Amino acid sequence: MKKFIFLFLMMFATGSFAQNVILSKVEKSHSNSNKIFYKINPEMGAAEYLGELEVQGFSGNDAEVFGKVYKKAKEIGANAFSWNPFESVDGASQKFDPVHYRLNLYYVAPDDLPKEDNVIYLISSPVKKQTISIDGKKTDFEPRTFRKLNLDSAGITTISTRKLLGSTIKVSAQQNQPVQYFQLSAFSVNNNPYGTAGINLKSGDIIKLEQSFGQFLTTIYQSAE
Repeated sequence: MKKFIFLFLMMFATGSFAQNVILSKVEKSHSNSNKIFYKINPEMGAAEYLGELEVQGFSGNDAEVFGKVYKKAKEIGANAFSWNPFESVDGASQKFDPVHYRLNLYYVAPDDLPKEDNVIYLISSPVKKQTISIDGKKTDFEPRTFRKLNLDSAGITTISTRKLLGSTIKVSAQQNQPVQYFQLSAFSVNNNPYGTAGINLKSGDIIKLEQSFGQFLTTIYQSAE
């Protein structure tokens, strides 16, 4: 009997903290085949409001969360989103809470979507503080934060994880070069993926992200600036 009660409580606890992604409001839907899903300023006049999406519960798997959000948004034809903060008792907007947040969903004609040229976003690991080098200067990244860098047409920006076996990228401004998103992966020790004895050491990497996912991360992470 005690074992049954324990298993019931474990199942209840798991269900209580499970993450849900729901369409909490649908005003209209839009028929389109756009694959993009970009962050916008909700005050832009060209955005057509479609509805609201709500994320309940926290998950450390950001890619999985984005997949759920993207799938729900596409059910009503949304290709753009913005964070919709909850209001506190005194009417002020609350700070972003990764455990419970809302996104407004929109359709925007592709030609009207905002553009950022010659800008890169550096996005931290979700779990570990890191120190990287930007043009030789050490810069700390707390977990779940990001920084925006404007590229200088007069030179090359060098970004390095400063670790053995890590990555270095060099980026520079180009004419009409769209915004780019890079995520820093944390140090890890993994089993050999090929089934032979030994382990793989990964001391740091820089991964280029698809723009929609990058813009989602800069919504649920905090700016370090």
